[in-house]
Amino acid sequence: MSVASRHVMGTGIVIGALALTLIALLIPVRSFGGRAVAAAPAPVLAADDDGGGVMSTGFGPLTPQDRDFVRKVRLAGLWELPAGRQAQDRGSRQAVRTAGEHLVEGHTELDRRVLEVGQALGVELPDVPSVQQQAWLDQLNRAQGSNYERLFIQLLRRAHGKVFTLVAQVRAQTRNSMVRELATDANTTVLDHISVLEASGLVDFDGLADAVPAPGAPSAGSSAPATHSTHSQPRK
Repeated sequence: MSVASRHVMGTGIVIGALALTLIALLIPVRSFGGRAVAAAPAPVLAADDDGGGVMSTGFGPLTPQDRDFVRKVRLAGLWELPAGRQAQDRGSRQAVRTAGEHLVEGHTELDRRVLEVGQALGVELPDVPSVQQQAWLDQLNRAQGSNYERLFIQLLRRAHGKVFTLVAQVRAQTRNSMVRELATDANTTVLDHISVLEASGLVDFDGLADAVPAPGAPSAGSSAPATHSTHSQPRK
C-alpha cells in the first residue's frame, strides 16, 4: 500500500472516530452498567403571575417570580409567627418550645426585611394568612397534647422543606439585588428552622410526601402542608 493510500485511510479513521464521538455526545446517556446515569433536570416551581410583567427598578429588573416570592415570604410569617408563639406556650417538650422560639425569632426578622423590600420595590403585601394557612392554624388550635406537638412539627417541617426549593430557585435566577438579598436571608432562616424541627425527633419523614391532606382532617402523622400558599406553592 502506497504512502498516499495509508494517509487517506488514516484520515478516514480519524474522521470516523470524531463522528462517532459527536453522535455519542448528542444521544442522552440512559444507562451505564445497568444503572441510570443521566441527571434529571431540577424542578422549576411555577410562580403566581400577577400580570405586571417585568418592571424596571433601581435594584434591577423585577419579574413576576420575584414579586411572588416576596409575597410568599410575607405570608410565611403571617402563619408561622403565631404557630411559633403557640408552640412556645403549649409545647410540653423542650425541643418543641425551642423550635417555636426559633420560628418567632427568625420570622420576626424576616418579616421586618420583607416589609422593607416590599416598600422599596412597590410590591403590595398581604396582611392575613391564606385560606390554606389559616386551615393549618385551625388544625393546631384543635389538636391536644402529644398530637399537637407532632402535628406542629410535621406541618412546619413540611412547609419549610417545600419553600427551601423555592428560595434556591429565586436566589439563582433573580436579577434584582434586593430580592437576591432577601432570598439569601430566607435561605439561612429556613435552614435553621428545618434543623431545629428535625432535632425534636418528631418528624415523620415518610409523611413528607406530596399528598395533600384535606384541611379539615388533621392527623399528627399526615397533616402536613404541601406548600406555603399565595403561595400556593411552598408558602412556608
